Amino acid sequence: MSTTTRPPARTERPATGARRGLLARVSLGEAFAAAPVEFLVISSTALILTGFGAVMVLSATSATSITAGGSPYDAAIRHAVFAVVGIPIMFVVSRFPVSFLKRISWYALIGAVLLQLLVFTPLGYESGGNRNWIEVGGATLQPSEFLKLALALWVGFILYRKRTLLANWKHVFIPLVPVSLLAIGTVLAGEDLGTAMILVLLVLGALFFSGVRLRIFILPVLAGIVGVIALAVTSPNRMARIMSFLDTECADYYDSCYQPLHGIWALAEGGVFGVGLGNSKQKYEWLPAASNDYIFAIVGEELGLIGCAVVLALFALFAYGAFRIIRRTDDPFVRVVAGAITVWIVGQALINIGVVLRVFPVLGVPLPFLSSGGTSLISVLLASGVLLALARTLPPVSETMATAPAPRSRRR
Repeated sequence: MSTTTRPPARTERPATGARRGLLARVSLGEAFAAAPVEFLVISSTALILTGFGAVMVLSATSATSITAGGSPYDAAIRHAVFAVVGIPIMFVVSRFPVSFLKRISWYALIGAVLLQLLVFTPLGYESGGNRNWIEVGGATLQPSEFLKLALALWVGFILYRKRTLLANWKHVFIPLVPVSLLAIGTVLAGEDLGTAMILVLLVLGALFFSGVRLRIFILPVLAGIVGVIALAVTSPNRMARIMSFLDTECADYYDSCYQPLHGIWALAEGGVFGVGLGNSKQKYEWLPAASNDYIFAIVGEELGLIGCAVVLALFALFAYGAFRIIRRTDDPFVRVVAGAITVWIVGQALINIGVVLRVFPVLGVPLPFLSSGGTSLISVLLASGVLLALARTLPPVSETMATAPAPRSRRR
């Protein structure tokens, strides 16, 4: 009786890590690597805010566009064109390596300052008491919006190069303070105090995230407060806005109190649930800057407290993704630039909302992603692209957890 020998049984290798069944990962190169959580959070909130802003610009401008004899979609289409152009640019910039961002920092700042100086040429024009715009071929441009991103990159590069010398205040001062003051001075020369304040906050935010000693902040902060007071006192227009803000009754209805009061009335009209999308009353030329600086008032009127809370939650989510980059990175350049951009975008959003709520006097800064204006939208999307590029440099969370020290066991 013949016996048949069976082949030896195959021994299965235990699946470890990511190589388990259908979860096995195929390496397709860095271009197809999984995006970090920070990348997904920032990109998704930027896209949602941009889309939401396009809808609100359409709602806020439809009535005035018809009054001007055009289509109700005229202003919204112009805004949508900038969004369609800016979103792909954001993702293109997200592919830039950090080394490239470092190399172009000086060129970006010089180019932005030269562009800002064009407002003092025949191309520039004045609006609302500020000379901060240029007009080329019927298209308007606000150069100071690009100056924000350029200054963030340049300050990050300077602090990165001097990262081992920041304990000495002289190395912090030169060339950071003189060059920053020169760049901010080109904006102040056009009497745009609101944008200049955002630039100052941007520089202070970069210094904070660079790890500079807090005592070095005392002199710049005091100098900034004195400068703001001096600029406010010497400008009748600014003093009128500040006095109307301090006047609780706001008796000057037809002048400096007109827009702030109608902004508050729009929020009060909206209540909790709002009057419905497209049903705003204040947008019928009662609120002059309904699609610009006061678009948050239209959000509150049409979508109510719930709509306002959603906008605030989206900005909070954007800040969460950016602060994760700051916390997880080991590169000082990435930390400083991400911190400066976050202070700019989120800080400007809070200031704009505070103006609408009459927490701050009227400063004339747009609401990022939502306010109409192609320059503002393009610059914010560019800054978001830089944040996405910085997010790509972060190590995977699994590697971060693997390199982290093991927690100590507690003694009983």
